[in-house]
Amino acid sequence: MSTIQFASGIAVVNILLLGLLTTVWVRNYRKFRTSLLLGLVAFGSVMLAENVVAIYFFFSMKMLYSGDPTVQQAVLVLRGLQFVAVAFLTWVTMK
Repeated sequence: MSTIQFASGIAVVNILLLGLLTTVWVRNYRKFRTSLLLGLVAFGSVMLAENVVAIYFFFSMKMLYSGDPTVQQAVLVLRGLQFVAVAFLTWVTMK
């Protein structure tokens, strides 16, 4: 598996986690109507959209990423860091 394929796999996992988080936050916002929860819904929605766009670019414009191994590694590291942050946020939210 190439570096960029691994990075796109992490983006798919991020999409699943962000979908779960955003669903929980929307449900909580409907119940409590606080601005903090509205901010979390906005955050989750934007991050979800960013990951969907990243997947689109991974598959539609692969040549932009595949030409330079340094770019592939940077994308993998950034997706990995985002996964760690989203996984922690998911763990805290579900607890």
